[in-house]
Amino acid sequence: MARKKTPTLTEAELRIMRVIWDLEEASVNDVLAKLPASEQPAYNTVLTTMRILEQKGYLEHIKRGRAYYYRPLVDRQRVRRKALRHIMTNFFDGSPRELMLSILDDEKLSAEDLERLKQMIDDKDK
Repeated sequence: MARKKTPTLTEAELRIMRVIWDLEEASVNDVLAKLPASEQPAYNTVLTTMRILEQKGYLEHIKRGRAYYYRPLVDRQRVRRKALRHIMTNFFDGSPRELMLSILDDEKLSAEDLERLKQMIDDKDK
């Protein structure tokens, strides 16, 4: 049976996207060279994952000589927003308030972080 497509990036897909975002354009070998040796998958695994990312609309490829180079079609911020919406919808009943309260309850935020949050809230109110 085929695997269900995930609405957000898998961990493996995200690792590859991070490399491609940093490089702005990359071949499979470029991605392999940037991944830590401890996390280095096989060439075919990276290639398959990059093709899946292309099918999902995250990457496009161009051919140069015999190699394919992949470029991101979606920026990091858009992917972050999509993942956050997914988490908010599925774990917090679609409530931004509940998500924020959970973060504030669970995380140790510095005085600087709290001040920045207050400023962002004040700016949103204006």
